[in-house]
Amino acid sequence: MKKLMVGMALTATLATAVTPGFGSIGGNQEKAYAETVTYKVTASKLNVRSGAGTTYRVIGSVVKDQTLSVVSKSGSWYKINYNGRTGYVSSDYVQASGTATPSAESTTYTVTASTLNVRSGAGTNYASIGSVTKGQKLSVVSKSGSWYKINYNGRTGYVSSDYVQASAIASPKLVVDSFKTLGNAQQVILVTADNYDTKSAKIQTFEKVDGKWKQVLTANGVLGQKGFALSKKEGDMESPTGKYTIGTAFGRYANPGTKLSYRKITANDVWVDDSKSSLYNTWQQKPANGRWTSAENMDIPAYDYGFVINYNESRTPGKGSAIFFHVGTNYTAGCTATSKEQVVSILKWLNPEKNPVIIQSPVSELDKY
Repeated sequence: MKKLMVGMALTATLATAVTPGFGSIGGNQEKAYAETVTYKVTASKLNVRSGAGTTYRVIGSVVKDQTLSVVSKSGSWYKINYNGRTGYVSSDYVQASGTATPSAESTTYTVTASTLNVRSGAGTNYASIGSVTKGQKLSVVSKSGSWYKINYNGRTGYVSSDYVQASAIASPKLVVDSFKTLGNAQQVILVTADNYDTKSAKIQTFEKVDGKWKQVLTANGVLGQKGFALSKKEGDMESPTGKYTIGTAFGRYANPGTKLSYRKITANDVWVDDSKSSLYNTWQQKPANGRWTSAENMDIPAYDYGFVINYNESRTPGKGSAIFFHVGTNYTAGCTATSKEQVVSILKWLNPEKNPVIIQSPVSELDKY
């Protein structure tokens, strides 16, 4: 088998990490947003979680039309201020109105005074709840007048902007910035491994916005049981390296929201892996009636959701068939796999109008692309 996703108040606000640049959640690059966007809940009730994913525990909820205090975005999740603590909500159920301007990922805030009081409100008449020292980097949420609202030891604090230096820093260069073979692709799924022989993979997604590449998601994944293939062959338990276009999305359930062409799997669906058949490396339906002697059943949990990687489109006999991106966490027989949550997230993100491609390669050979 080729087995291989709130609070009250305020509009979105500027945010930055405790160290220069901007941090990450579960390996996903976050993007901070400026104060020109309002975020409102569209679901009747939306869970607020302790982390960016449905596997994290629910710490509360928000309701339809409630305005959220968004700090940043990580993949398909918004990091928010929720009742004085940090929470996360799915961006699928939040409507953003206005223009989002990435800003915190290119700004660092440094204390210039020997000791600077952190106060409970934006003014010297508010009580001091602690202090920061010269050279310390601040996690700034927003600015109001001459005061910065900051995250301070897990709570909200305020410091005078007169004693804080805001400095622009260069955004880190992304691996896709050096690729020369992307053509008109504006979405890239990058699957990398440390070497040819490992089944463990790193999956990253990138999208070009206003002429610049932005990272969207990072996740753990798996390859074929024997890793990557130097030259893929039918049944070798290896995943093909190379750059490929994205084919049909599929699943055993209704379309999860992908813009790709979607096909729902039935009990009779198979993928022909008989190299001698004229239907080799195509999606067909049983019964075989002599048309093939070997085919892979599609109606299995690994294919709850996924998409076809357009490998061996010429259908060269013996070169490999049924190469998919699908659900799985152990190893595959030649596909690429990750958790169901991440597969669905990627399916929702993919847009055929952006000519998406998937690149699979050991890290040492990325210079080929």
